[in-house]
Amino acid sequence: MMSPVFDDIDPASDCDRPGRVHGRGLFRSPAARTPARPAAAHRALVVAAVTAVALGAGQTVPAAAAGHTAPRPPGPRADQPPGGGSGTPQGGVGALFGADGPTKAGEQTAAGATTRSLIVGRARKWVDARVPYNMNRFWRDGYRQDCSGFVSMAWNLPRNEWTGSLGGYAVRITKAQLQPGDILLFHNPANPQKGSHVVLFGGWKDPRHISYIAYEQVPPHTRRITTPYAYWTNSKRYVPYRYKGVTRGVAGPAAASPAPYPGAAYFGPGADNPQVARLGRMLAARGGASYYTRGPGSRWSEADRRATRAFQRAQGWTGAAADGLPGPGTWRLLVTGKGKDIKAAAPASHGVPGYPGRGKFRPGADNRYVTELGRRLVKKGYGRFYRNGPGPRWSDAGRRAVEAFQRAQGRRGGAADGLPGPETWRRLFA
Repeated sequence: MMSPVFDDIDPASDCDRPGRVHGRGLFRSPAARTPARPAAAHRALVVAAVTAVALGAGQTVPAAAAGHTAPRPPGPRADQPPGGGSGTPQGGVGALFGADGPTKAGEQTAAGATTRSLIVGRARKWVDARVPYNMNRFWRDGYRQDCSGFVSMAWNLPRNEWTGSLGGYAVRITKAQLQPGDILLFHNPANPQKGSHVVLFGGWKDPRHISYIAYEQVPPHTRRITTPYAYWTNSKRYVPYRYKGVTRGVAGPAAASPAPYPGAAYFGPGADNPQVARLGRMLAARGGASYYTRGPGSRWSEADRRATRAFQRAQGWTGAAADGLPGPGTWRLLVTGKGKDIKAAAPASHGVPGYPGRGKFRPGADNRYVTELGRRLVKKGYGRFYRNGPGPRWSDAGRRAVEAFQRAQGRRGGAADGLPGPETWRRLFA
């Protein structure tokens, strides 16, 4: 698998590298400020560390040999939960690699019930909050701000886990079985610091299952990004897992009584309320994530209508029954986890995706079609106009790249205006 072309972040090095500093204000390890120990004590620590490596990352070793314990600051910090550096609601600070951490690699663990929509909803909260990446700090909900802490949060685990222990809460699945809320895990037992990483699967982006939506905690902050399967680097080493406690319906006390349909007045043009956001999260968890460029929100949008219609059509409904407005039947299937999931949209005729309209490329536009256009231009040989790679925001770089492509097609004057119309789009994706 090739390295990412359009991403200036190196995701492969985001997890399990305690020597790396991310961001300002990070406390240094107390060991860095202590005087040098006598030679005999130093030799004893070296022997203990070598022994730990020989035993493997998942083996229990003496505390003196656990070389990856998260530094404990001298007092409380604003980003810590009550209690300062002594622990979090999900357990003590502990070691990041399981030597004296919460759960050992391979240990079988109990899993509390949750739903896919709840998992994705929790992940989106960190995306919306742009939680900063930091292996040694804990967000206000008590979870560690690295990749495994992020999944621990999304799965609502009782403690902060690490890449070597998350598998104990899950079962291995195949690529074909992946659904939103599952994970793709790469744990390197020989050297957990090198490459180990985990991402939350958010749904397929294409019918051939070449790329998917990934929710992940990487520097500088949590993100939601289209990712090639299985990952940008070390692709063959990522393994799909499914949380043992995931259910199709509503977890917890509400399972016996699903949320009632709030009424048609809560949905449609002009609607702005929490029920719209809830609808969007449920649709995203059932395969509709690709319809949202920024994530479901409380204001009704065209993305909500299209995702709702796609879910209704997945049930085999047509006509007025698939109008994109959720009625009691649509709502019941979503809150109970029943019915059929949304399938990835098939490409338009001759493999060319449908032209989204000029409105997607007006000044200030920010959407996935701009990214798709930019990536296609790069593939066609017009990447020289991009300084940092194509992104979702329409820019002068995109306009110049389109103009160059149009001129290469023999267009001149107003026909080469740098704005992609239906014909430019067809030729570019043909």
